[in-house]
Amino acid sequence: MRETRSQITPIHRGEGTEVLSLLIVSTLVGSSFLEVVPWGEGEGPTTAIASPTAANSDLIAQAGVTNDYRVTALVPDFTGSLWVGGWAGLARINPETGQIQRRVPIPSLTIESMVQDRVGRIWVGTFNGLVRVDPRSNEITAQNVQLPSNRVLSLLIDSRGFLWVGTDRGLVMISPDRGLQMTTLRDLPGVSANALSLDRNNHLWVGTLEGLVQVNTGSAFPIRQVGNLPGGSVQSLTLGPRGNLWVGTANGLLVVDPVRAELVRSVGSMRGKSIQSTEFDRAGNLWVGTTTGLFKISPDSGELLGQVPSLPSGRIFALSPDTGNKVWVGTSEGLGWVSQSTGEGHAHWGLVSPTVQGTR
Repeated sequence: MRETRSQITPIHRGEGTEVLSLLIVSTLVGSSFLEVVPWGEGEGPTTAIASPTAANSDLIAQAGVTNDYRVTALVPDFTGSLWVGGWAGLARINPETGQIQRRVPIPSLTIESMVQDRVGRIWVGTFNGLVRVDPRSNEITAQNVQLPSNRVLSLLIDSRGFLWVGTDRGLVMISPDRGLQMTTLRDLPGVSANALSLDRNNHLWVGTLEGLVQVNTGSAFPIRQVGNLPGGSVQSLTLGPRGNLWVGTANGLLVVDPVRAELVRSVGSMRGKSIQSTEFDRAGNLWVGTTTGLFKISPDSGELLGQVPSLPSGRIFALSPDTGNKVWVGTSEGLGWVSQSTGEGHAHWGLVSPTVQGTR
């Protein structure tokens, strides 16, 4: 295998960095704004996910305000529910049965990222800013538009409970519980914070248009940069069970040692593929979502263990393994899931595009 040397660039404190301390005003949203559409008693699938009732169709009609059904973010919460975010809005489902528990209207229908904070609230990043949803009430409890850019691309909760918000114009740290005071890093090397991950030492790594940047979570200053990665722009970033960072680019999947800040290897079975999402399951397998399908690989050898058939689309944006005994999958045509017993893919018929529904 041909080795590609990554370029490590140390960044000195105070150079090219603007740090601002701001106070965000939390906007409380009343019940008149929120129209939660619950399932009535006995409605919706209870055992068979692929068997929607007429209530599904009614629910889809009520929420049908967009022609784009892509699912871009999946987050399990502390109650056992799975939150499904995409360009058709925000929904909450039972991952065991697939039953849609709630649809929560939010100001923007272009959801790109989600995360659960330490007290169980769901933060939703959209192309029109950031909102916070309380799973206990299914209500929006705060909105924040005072960001370097309203286009939120990535979200992460660090080891102290602070929320990091990646936008296409920089990075923000927010304290969710104390007045939402934040620190802003505008001059981020590589500009766009496409993906976020912590390493084993709780250092923050940011995937940008130019590679990886390590950021000090205490000061919000960049520490060092890993550039010259094959594929250039980072599209996904995940910490592996052995402490390495798995880096998805438009041209393949890379493994980076965060301690030495060095490229370890390129995964041969994924070369030439545009990597959109990566997640490890409890068994240690790596699920890789690309623009040409969902793959399961062995992280040790890079061996391709299989490709999942029969999902709503081959363009994979989000993954949630080991959720309701399934691997839930966000695709460009809606929500799907993978049976852990058969490895077969399925569509969630209540949250897919009419095009997919027409193939039933």
